[in-house]
Order: sequence, then structure tokens, then C-alpha cells
Amino acid sequence: MRAADQRHPYTIPHVLRYATGEDIVGLNPHLNQQLTLSFMSSLTMAWLVKFDRRDRPVPELALAVPTKANGGISRDGKTITYRLRRDAKWSDGVPFTADDVRFSVAVVLNPANNEGTHQGFDQIARLDTPDPYTVVFHLVRPYSGFYVNFFSSAGANPCVLPKHLLSGLASINDAPYNALPVGIGPFKYVSWRRADSVELVPDPLYFGRKPKLQRVVFKIVPDRNTMVTLLTTHELDLWLPVPAAYYDRVRTLPGVRTLRQASYAYNHLDFEMQHGALSDLTVRRALRLATDRATILAKIRHGVGFLQETLFPPGHPLHVDVPRVPYDLAAANRLLDAAGWKRGADGVRAKNGRRLDFEVATVSGIQDTDAMIELIRPSWSQIGVQLEVKHYPSPLYFAPANAGGIIYAGKYDVAFYAWFTPPNGDVANLFECDRVPPKGQNIPRWCDPEADRAMHGFVQTYDAAQQRADSRVLQEDLVRDVPTIVLDAREDVYAFNDDLHGFAPNQVTPFDDLVDADI
Repeated sequence: MRAADQRHPYTIPHVLRYATGEDIVGLNPHLNQQLTLSFMSSLTMAWLVKFDRRDRPVPELALAVPTKANGGISRDGKTITYRLRRDAKWSDGVPFTADDVRFSVAVVLNPANNEGTHQGFDQIARLDTPDPYTVVFHLVRPYSGFYVNFFSSAGANPCVLPKHLLSGLASINDAPYNALPVGIGPFKYVSWRRADSVELVPDPLYFGRKPKLQRVVFKIVPDRNTMVTLLTTHELDLWLPVPAAYYDRVRTLPGVRTLRQASYAYNHLDFEMQHGALSDLTVRRALRLATDRATILAKIRHGVGFLQETLFPPGHPLHVDVPRVPYDLAAANRLLDAAGWKRGADGVRAKNGRRLDFEVATVSGIQDTDAMIELIRPSWSQIGVQLEVKHYPSPLYFAPANAGGIIYAGKYDVAFYAWFTPPNGDVANLFECDRVPPKGQNIPRWCDPEADRAMHGFVQTYDAAQQRADSRVLQEDLVRDVPTIVLDAREDVYAFNDDLHGFAPNQVTPFDDLVDADI
């Protein structure tokens, strides 16, 4: 880091230009669940709780994160009380009150809205707002996931919405608001140029610490090789997160620093379990045996990450060590032979009219994922499986089910992408039986009664030991049933202009503490 008067000539003072290698679906986190969007949302939208540099929940619009010790959680665990700030204003100047929280809960519960998740909101029996700065959630039963799922910036959660701008609408699905949302954050949106950029500036009405940056520009760059070029020519100041396959290339670029740290994310492939042969457990287990994850990590991801079977990476409080399933083509073939999957004249196995002939869906412009698929293809071919790869722009790939999104609408057999595990470990929205899109994000459409009981038990207790036990049951059931294959636990890599200082991302919400960053 140099002094301000010694910046690189290509650095624009106090302007951060960043990209993620993706386009965006939309700007309203109620309607769109995408990691790329979550970065901007944590800067601009209204949250009761955010997360600090150690991934701990901290109050944002709330005065405190409710606990039993501070009286925010009742003795029976069924009443949660939030005391709200009195000095918060929406970026258009209207005061924030408890009515906004009440309205936002109603939005989530309105079946006309294309909400990405209702997780936890079905546990609300009644909501009281005894005064403009108090919200009381009366729950059906104890629900420990409240502080994440009720309007926190971690994961794919809905934000608090401005009642004064959206009340009276039958649904928010097509509201003009969605194109340039009004929120409560250190930054506010000023423009969204489709297929080009989104621009943010500091919100002068924000109650908290003021950002040092004067402008943040998200550049829409949907091709990863182009990302490297833009970093090389210094037309970008930050790439987050850098795919592991590009780590060796970006860390040697002049004027670019890299940060590599443990992540709460994992790379995986999902099976659409309602599609033909993929409903057969033997097939899914054989496909896992035929997936050479060690070579993928070594050759495609350049050793960045950790091999493991479960979704909680090392360093997460709920990480569980489960024995690794090896790469074993002979074992995969034996499984399929024993189950009656016979090879046809073209080498593709079939049984009862169903063929091991799968459509793989992936995002356009992700060359490392393409390379990974081509590494997997010959191995799967050796066990009698044929693949057809289809590429989609990320806005279509991640679009809501009701809008025909590829993964949420189940228009795939095998899909590759990454998820972040939430800090509290509640992954029910990803795997509970009743969380199939559009109600949630159970994209594989997996349903296991034992796992469901474990996920229900997990959120109905505040006891950490019991939560660990329930989480272990879930993780072991996922490994047994194979709705998803965890390819590796990620390490986050960030590549940035070495004039950028004060950037200290956590493992959950890397932009929650961006106010101290400057360039």
C-alpha cells in the first residue's frame, strides 16, 4: 500500500470497480437468490443483523441480537423481541420503523410473491409491534435459526422492505422498485445498466460509519478469461471470489494482490432426483465413485480447497469428518451391473426403458467448469453414462422457478455451482422435503424423513451440542443418499489492486464491513 499521492496511474481515487465473473438476475433479494447479488445487497439493503470479521452476528437495524441473556429470547424460546434503532432512514429519507418489518414479513408470506425462500417464516404464529421501535415474533415453537433467516445479510435471505414504497401492491414481482431498490445501508443504488454495470454511492442518510469509498461499480463481466484480462489491464480493482482455477494466473499479475483464506462455501454438483435414472440411489452412488475429485482439485482448482464429503468446510463450527468415498471405476461398474443396468450397443447403460443419458446444465463463460465436465465425461463414459452439456447465461440459470430458471425449475439432470453454508448451520432451505422451489432452494428435490427430523430438531433447540448431533445426522444422510456430490470445500481467493486497503472479508458476507476500505 502506498500513500494517496503515490497511487498507480490507473487507480481512480476512492472508486472501487469490481466484478464476479457473472451477470445478475435482479436487485431485489426477495426475488433473486444469487451470490453475486448478495454482495451488493449487504451494502445497500435493510438488515436487522449483519456479520463481523469473525462471522459473528452483529446488530444493524436492531439494537442487539436477541439472546436469552439480554432478554431478547423468552425462557421457553418461543418469543423473540427486537428493539430497533430510532435514527435509521430509508435512502429516500423516510424514517424506518417496526411497520416496515411487519410489512416485510407479510410480503414473504404472501403466496402471490415469487419469494426465493420462506424458511423460518412458517414458524411465526403472530407478530406484534407494540411501538414503532419494537418487533415481537411469537413463534409456534422454539426456532434458533431466527437471527439468520429473519432479515440477516447472510445467505439467500430476504431483506426488510420499505412499506411506504410497496404497500398496496398485489405482489412485488413486477414492481418498478425491483430495478433500483431503496434500502438502508452505507451505500445506495444510483444506476443499473443492463449487461454493463451497477453503480453505488454512499448514502448520506446512513446512521452508521461513513464509507471511505465515493463510488462502487459492479461491472458485468460474464466470462472468466475476460476477468483476467481486465485485472491485467487494471480496468478492474477487485475480483471476488476468484475461481481456484485462476489463482495461479492472478497472483502473479503486477500491481495485484491476492488474499486466500478458508471459506464457508463448497463446490458441488446436484442431481435432479425426479428425473428418470437419477431417482435410483445405485446410479447416484456409481456416479460419485466415477467422479475423480482429487484430480479435479489438483488439475482444475490448482490445489485450492479441501477434499471432503460433507457441505460444512473445515473451520465451520458444524464441520463433520466423514470417511472419503474413493474414485473407483471398477466399484461403480460392479454396482451398476448388480442393479441390472445393462450396456446397449452404444455403450450407454439402460434399465426398464431408462438410459444413463444425462443433460448437464452449466453457466456460459465458466471455462474451468467446462474443463471439469470434460474431465468427468470419460470417467462416466467408462461406467456407461453419456452426457450432453447445455450452457445458459447466469440470469437464466439462477432465475426463480416461476420465471423458468434452469436449476430452480428443474430443467436439468446434473448441475454444477457453489453454495455458502450459513453461519448458524441451518441448511433446511436447501434440503427439507417441503423446500422444493419455488418455496425454497431444495434444487435436487431430495426428501429424506430422517434428515427432515434432524433439520427440524436442529432449529427447535438452542443447545449447541444437540445442534451438532442433529447436523451430523443430516450430513451423514446426505453422504448416504447422494442428492449432491460435494466436489470440494472452498478456499476464498480475492484478487485486487494493491492500492486497495482496509478490505477484510469474512467467510460469510465479505462486503458487510466494506466501509473501512478505500483505494
